[in-house]
Amino acid sequence: MAADLIVTNAVVYTVDATRPWASAISVADGKIVALEDVGRGPNTEVVDLGGAFVMPGLVDVHNHHAMAGRAELFELSFGAEAGLDDILDAVRARAATLGPDEWVTGGAWASTLVSTLSTAAARRALDSAAGGRPVSLTDDSRHNRWVSSRALELAGITAATPDPPGGVIVRDGDEPSGLLLEAAGVLVVTGELTADQHRSASRRAIEILHGYGVTAFQDAGVSTDILGALHSLDTAGELDAWVVTSLLVNDPIFGFDPVGAPLLELAGRYRTEHHRPDFVKIFLDGVPPTRTAAFLEPYLPDDVHGPCFHGTTTMPPAELTNWLRRAASAGLSAKVHCTGDASVRQFLDAVAELRADGYTDTRFQVAHGQFVHPDDLPRFASLGVAADISPFLWVPGVIPSAISSVLPASRASRMQPNRSLLDSGALVAGGSDWPVSPSPDVWEGIAGLVSRRDPQGVFEGALWAEQAISLAEAIEVFTLGGARACGLDDVAGALAPGLSADFVVLDRDPFRSSSVVGTSVVETWFGGRRVYSR
Repeated sequence: MAADLIVTNAVVYTVDATRPWASAISVADGKIVALEDVGRGPNTEVVDLGGAFVMPGLVDVHNHHAMAGRAELFELSFGAEAGLDDILDAVRARAATLGPDEWVTGGAWASTLVSTLSTAAARRALDSAAGGRPVSLTDDSRHNRWVSSRALELAGITAATPDPPGGVIVRDGDEPSGLLLEAAGVLVVTGELTADQHRSASRRAIEILHGYGVTAFQDAGVSTDILGALHSLDTAGELDAWVVTSLLVNDPIFGFDPVGAPLLELAGRYRTEHHRPDFVKIFLDGVPPTRTAAFLEPYLPDDVHGPCFHGTTTMPPAELTNWLRRAASAGLSAKVHCTGDASVRQFLDAVAELRADGYTDTRFQVAHGQFVHPDDLPRFASLGVAADISPFLWVPGVIPSAISSVLPASRASRMQPNRSLLDSGALVAGGSDWPVSPSPDVWEGIAGLVSRRDPQGVFEGALWAEQAISLAEAIEVFTLGGARACGLDDVAGALAPGLSADFVVLDRDPFRSSSVVGTSVVETWFGGRRVYSR
């Protein structure tokens, strides 16, 4: 049989241990048929790459693609380097383009600004910049919001409003300051997108991902609007990526409706060839900078929490175990957000119960897992739990700086034990958490995994340098590791006969380059079709 496509004269790194290297790829019906030139027919497309480096399409096991697309198309964006005055200037410019009561939405302000934004004076400055309009701006973790007085008014939040379960209305004296932590932010409901806008957001996000070589990803928390957009795109032949979605069991930060059991019951109707709604997502804690992550040892003392505050999980152990069992019984796997070591342990304990009950094939992922107690490291491999890591967020930078202000230095400096996880036999998968990370550029994540340093060179030093991993290991983390973790290894993650012809052409051979920082994608192919060209 003649191939539809033959890619030749290339340095092909397959990430397949049975045959790591090749010089050609033959494709028919969107799948790889051989790692060699199998013969050409009159309609065979031949692409001579002139010795360029080729590798599998990258797999991002943790992003929020629709949120990123929405921000790109419809919201105000500013970086974590922005100070208060910079943010106010950006809001002022955006507000000047809007009607008198239109929302200003966007982000993302740095976690290090929490104390700065916790005052009524800061809120009044925001009111002035927005011309009295409602404003909702998320932080760099996307867990917390800073809002204007008009937004508080529309949400019905007053001095008498109690903190909602799982959230905090930060106050300046008796009045709300405008800073809303975790579930408190859900009280503020901003304008909704149309179905066409949701499709546009997903489509634009995938275009951006193609520019970075990502051809498969797991969205870490979806609504029915996002599910509908993916279904619509794929049925129209416009979904050029493998997508796994995570159905929210609880929702302390997004404000989606429905979540939990009603969402799980609806999910099957959105399944298509390229979209698999195969996971549930549970938030088991929050984030360390706002002391909403759950730890085995206490935070540094402060005036609000005292000297013995550990943080809390969002649900007790029995409730977590019941949700995991309910999902597994329905054939669904689970991604569980854990940023403190106490939440990691609670999740591992729950998985141990399910494994003992016979749920041996269900996939489980610890999402983030920045902090893991040494006693729990070997349990990832023994229980078959994947570590979904986000190196974009914990190399030296704004978020680690914020964490260092709430945890003792001896603990704050020991984040993301990747070397130890790999050495213990754990499956490690790479995620960007975009748009929590400003960019889904996987090579920034790979550079951080290899060096434990800030790839941009803005922040100095290495964070727990002993936990660095090799380049080959880091590439596998963002290809085959991710595919295995989210259940796409039947179609993606490596270049081998029978798998989808998803591959990227790079501007350099990273194994022969002095630095992987700045590595860029020249072309991205999905299912044997070129979907991006630089």
